[in-house]
Amino acid sequence: MARKALDQWQFGDFQTPENLAKAVIKTLNRNHAVQPDVIIEPSCGKGAFIRAAATFLTKAKLFGFDINADHVAEANASLNGEYDLIKNQVQIRQSDFFDMDWDAFIRNLPGYILIIGNPPWVTSSELGLLNSANLPLKSNFQNQRGIAAITGSSNFDISEWMLLRYVDWLSNRQGAIAVLCKCAIARKVMRQIIRNRTHFFSGHIYPIDAKTHFNVAVDACLFVIMVDDQHSLCKVYEGLDSYQASSVIAERNGFMVKDVAAYDRWLHLAGQDINYIWRSGAKHDCSDVMELEPVGHCLQNGLGERVDLESDYLYPLLKSSDIGNGRVQLNRKLVLITQQFVGEGTSAIAENAPKTWRYLSEHRSYFEKRASSIYKNKPLFSIFGIGSYAFRKWKIAISGLYKKLNFMVVGPINNRPVIFDDTIYFLSFDSREEVEFIYKLISSYPAREFLESMIFWDEKRPITAEILRRVSLKALAKELALEEQYFYWIQALPTSGEGQLSLGIAEPDSAHIA
Repeated sequence: MARKALDQWQFGDFQTPENLAKAVIKTLNRNHAVQPDVIIEPSCGKGAFIRAAATFLTKAKLFGFDINADHVAEANASLNGEYDLIKNQVQIRQSDFFDMDWDAFIRNLPGYILIIGNPPWVTSSELGLLNSANLPLKSNFQNQRGIAAITGSSNFDISEWMLLRYVDWLSNRQGAIAVLCKCAIARKVMRQIIRNRTHFFSGHIYPIDAKTHFNVAVDACLFVIMVDDQHSLCKVYEGLDSYQASSVIAERNGFMVKDVAAYDRWLHLAGQDINYIWRSGAKHDCSDVMELEPVGHCLQNGLGERVDLESDYLYPLLKSSDIGNGRVQLNRKLVLITQQFVGEGTSAIAENAPKTWRYLSEHRSYFEKRASSIYKNKPLFSIFGIGSYAFRKWKIAISGLYKKLNFMVVGPINNRPVIFDDTIYFLSFDSREEVEFIYKLISSYPAREFLESMIFWDEKRPITAEILRRVSLKALAKELALEEQYFYWIQALPTSGEGQLSLGIAEPDSAHIA
């Protein structure tokens, strides 16, 4: 990696364009009437925000800091000429954010404080890969559990850590924060703010075009945090030129929702439905061995090997790209399913399908390399995300990765039930009539609008089982005047309790039985 690129990655060094910095300050002035006594930029780079603030907020004293001595020199040099009259109000100096005594510095500043800038867009794990020294001391700042809490080893964005420090600085002061960051980071920080009941801040998210400004493909924003004695919520705008918010993000029942007005409008649809539970597909973490593609009269695995296996443990496989693009009539691949339920012994494969057992045994080393602890002390060739529900003929499936609510009805292929990978969520059924009825409920306008109110499409996996399980199909049936049909189908369901809530499925704190 070239030195310049390495430094950019290591320090999250994406310099803010001059026009963007000026647009940010104009937005602060226009929409929030920010008139600070002191402006601080803890990672000022080459000084774009310092110059923009000096131009539009001329009464404030400005402090800029950066770890890069060359950037500091360039920022100071840029204050010559048109900035001569205010140079005495500006101090820019070299400093490592993680070593500076910020509490002492902030304590001695008078009046209203504005913290601005563009904190590093880099994660702690990326810095770890580089053996970077540009890391904060490990601490449990997110209240993590388990080993992550003990070691501080969980992955997090450096900007998130820095933003929460900014919030701490203003916890007993009058002031505001205005930074460029990923939209997902803004929401995470806002969630931490909302859950801290001792101090109140309001948030404001203005999306920006990161591809145009920084040549990176990420959903980014100007995130404004205002000290607010009244409430803690977050307004979302169309862009920097917007005067009014288009929606409001807030916490409801223990989780953040994207559009609180739409969520509250359909709140009566909320609830865990114990009769129909969204599942994720099979998890094996060994795709090169477990997933096979028909080639002629043979099967070919991900290693390029041609193999001949019995059909007993082979099932048609559909992946996220198949569901996301509506390819549900034919399967490109088959998958080996070694168990009917989690923890089932696998030794019977040797007798039932000797060629399959031989194949698995020859590739045992691939299974032993699986890093996840869920396979520890489990039978040979174990998988997860499997149960009787996986083998039912009819399913409603949706990809967790695709950025659209695209529910698909999936039937058997070649008289075999379809298996999904673990990026897909699904409900399963015994009859076509039942699946079509439930599809009518979950694809209805009320269901879609309620789900849309909770889904943040810029997340890596925007749709999750947790979100899907927040919708009560019973309440939907009532909303659509289809209760009688709903009760007909749940009375016809098997009485077995397998896979219900009592089996230890992680449910959202807000779930309630409807």
